[in-house]
Amino acid sequence: MVAKNLVCAIILLLLVSLGQAEAALNAHYYDQTCPQAEKIILDAVRNASMHDPKVPARILRMFFHDCFIRGCDASVLLDSTPQNKAEKDGPPNISVRSFYVIDDAKAELEKACPHTVSCADIIAIAARDVVTMSGGPYWNVLKGRKDGRVSKASETRSLPAPTFNVTQLIQSFAQRGLGVQDLVALSARLRNFSSLLDIDPSMDLDFAEKLRSKCPKPNKDRNAGQFLDSTSSAFDNNYYKQLTVGKGVFGSDQSLFGDFRTKWIVESFAIDQGLFFKEFVNSMVKLGNVSIIENGEVRLKCGVVN
Repeated sequence: MVAKNLVCAIILLLLVSLGQAEAALNAHYYDQTCPQAEKIILDAVRNASMHDPKVPARILRMFFHDCFIRGCDASVLLDSTPQNKAEKDGPPNISVRSFYVIDDAKAELEKACPHTVSCADIIAIAARDVVTMSGGPYWNVLKGRKDGRVSKASETRSLPAPTFNVTQLIQSFAQRGLGVQDLVALSARLRNFSSLLDIDPSMDLDFAEKLRSKCPKPNKDRNAGQFLDSTSSAFDNNYYKQLTVGKGVFGSDQSLFGDFRTKWIVESFAIDQGLFFKEFVNSMVKLGNVSIIENGEVRLKCGVVN
């Protein structure tokens, strides 16, 4: 009887904790406190994208780089101080741009509903918006994240590198509770590439040279660059089609088609865009739930703690 009661108690605790985890983020979190939040964010993203076509890729990359380090806590937005070098100044994040879009949205949100919408939620909503604006799927973003108070450039070393092989990529994603399918789905996020172009042995050589010719010169235009595929203004499954013909940009991209653990997923996404969209949404939601903090704050300005 004691053992049975103990088992029941454990099950009850698990159910309670699971309910709390599900309740931590909610698609309707701001319905009462800031019902216009998503429109304000969409307007900021749309206005910026009209003037700079690279904004969608940059916002999506920002979301990934934020969530992958300390969870989605907007730590990537914090500015460095004399006492601390922040994430945005870590080597992998030097090319992350368009922080002003989040700042613009935050400024308008502070006017409409002060001290209510977190910077972390702004990034998550903006990431969804740039995907949808580019022809990709729409999903209800779960909200209620808090902003973190810690940001360290040294921790950007945990971001997956363009030189990673599939095993390293799988291990890196697994540390965040993400699986192989998440890895392949999220690898298609729109992004720019820089002059540090890693050539995979299986990459089409003519294509590789064409990419090199388009890369900015080192230490020159940090805003220069090209998109990953020929339909870069649209969010589609062309990334996977390119991989199947040896035209992945980074070694880590092309390796996805050369490894039995990921090749079948690449082929599936290349054939069925609807399947890719479905799995991409699932993976974005999972990534958005990584390491949600409960003791954070809602920053008044996204670049500094309160």
